[in-house]
Amino acid sequence: MRPLWYKAKQYGWGWYPFTWQGWFILIVALALILGYVFTVPVDPNAAATEIVLYLTPVWIVVAGLIVICWYTGEKPRWRWGGK
Repeated sequence: MRPLWYKAKQYGWGWYPFTWQGWFILIVALALILGYVFTVPVDPNAAATEIVLYLTPVWIVVAGLIVICWYTGEKPRWRWGGK
């Protein structure tokens, strides 16, 4: 069995970093998102299609993070606390 990078949350659905590899991936994802958001100029009068195009790279990074959590973490399911 491979070591888990992410453990399932006790309540709800999702994961949290459990090993240094999990923290590293999370920090890289946040750095990519923040680096993109703070370097790409935003037009306050932009149309909806321009906003979607602006946010597409952010969605790609988030989707990649979810895929990594899915394959390196515990099985995802809704949790209510105790077993």
